[in-house]
Amino acid sequence: MISIICPTLNEEKYIRTCIESILQQDFPQSEMEVIFVDGNSEDNTRQIISEYISKYPFIKIENNPDKIVPIAMNIGIKVSHGDVIIRIDAHSVYPSNYFSVLVKKLVELDADNVGVPCKTDVLNKTPKSIAIKEVLSNRFGVGNSTFRLGVNDIQKVDTVPFGCWRRNVFDKYGYYDTRLIRNQDIELNKRILRGKGKIYLVPDTYCTYYAREDFSGISRNNYNNGKWNVLTVFYTRTLKSLSLRHFIPLLFILSIFIPFILSLFYSPFIYLSLLSVLIYIVLITLISLNIRITKNTNFFYLFTAFTVLHISYGCGSFVGLINIVFNAYKTKK
Repeated sequence: MISIICPTLNEEKYIRTCIESILQQDFPQSEMEVIFVDGNSEDNTRQIISEYISKYPFIKIENNPDKIVPIAMNIGIKVSHGDVIIRIDAHSVYPSNYFSVLVKKLVELDADNVGVPCKTDVLNKTPKSIAIKEVLSNRFGVGNSTFRLGVNDIQKVDTVPFGCWRRNVFDKYGYYDTRLIRNQDIELNKRILRGKGKIYLVPDTYCTYYAREDFSGISRNNYNNGKWNVLTVFYTRTLKSLSLRHFIPLLFILSIFIPFILSLFYSPFIYLSLLSVLIYIVLITLISLNIRITKNTNFFYLFTAFTVLHISYGCGSFVGLINIVFNAYKTKK
C-alpha cells in the first residue's frame, strides 16, 4: 500500500494535469491512496479535485487551514494508511512508471528516501517562458543541484525532489519542521543524513515540474527561497540544514553591498562593487549567448531571467540575514 500526498493551494492551472498523470500510473490503484491536503484554495482547485473524488474512491482531500507545506505534509502522513509515503507536487506531472520505480528502488536499495531527476518545463510555451525554462535547467541558474541536472546511474545524494519513504522513517527521524515555510524537504533530508540514513537519486524515471512563466513569478518565488535559506539555518541552528550552493547568490549581493558601504568612508572601495557587477555581466552574457546559439532561445529573455533569478534570490537571503540581526537586537534589548 502506498500513500501519495500532495499539498495544494490555488493550483487550478495545474491540478487537472497532475491528477491525470496519477491516473495513468502502472501501480495498482487498489494498492494506493492519493491525499490532497488543501490550504483553503480560493480558486477552483477543490472543485476540480472533488470531480475526481466522485469517480475514484482512492482520491481524498484534507484541510490545511495553516496553508503551509510542512503542516500539510504532516497532516497527510498522519491520516495516511500506506506502508510507503510518496510526496508529489501539483505543479508537476509524472510518467506512468513513477510510483512503481520509486517503491521498487526504495526496497532494492534499502533506502530511507528515494527520488528521481526533475525536469523543468513550462505549461504555456512562449519565447519568455522557454528562456525561463532554460535558465532553471542550467547549472549557472540552479547550481550543482544533482536532481535538476540529471544522473546516468544511481547516486547517493543530499536531497531529492519530493521523496519516497517507508512510513517508519518519520518515527525514526521526525516529521516535517513546521517552522519552515520553505526548504522543509531539504531540512528533512539533511536530518536523515545526520542520522546515518541513506538517500538515493535513481535514473530509471523522472518527473516534470512546471515552472512559473513570467519574471515577477520567478522573482517572488526565488526571493522567498533565498530568504528562507537564511531563516532555515537560524531555526535549525546548524549550517548543515542546507548546502553551500544555497548561499552563492547571497555572497554575490554582499560582494556588491559591502564595498559600496565601505566606499562611503574610503571611495576606492566602490571599484570592488563595480568589478563584481562587471564580472557577473560578462559571465551571464557569455552563458546566455551559448544557450542562444545552442537552443535558439531569445538572448534578452535569457539574460533577464538569469539576473532576476540571482538578484531576487540573493536579496531574499540578505533580507533574511537582516531580519535575524534585527530580531536578535530586539530580544537582547
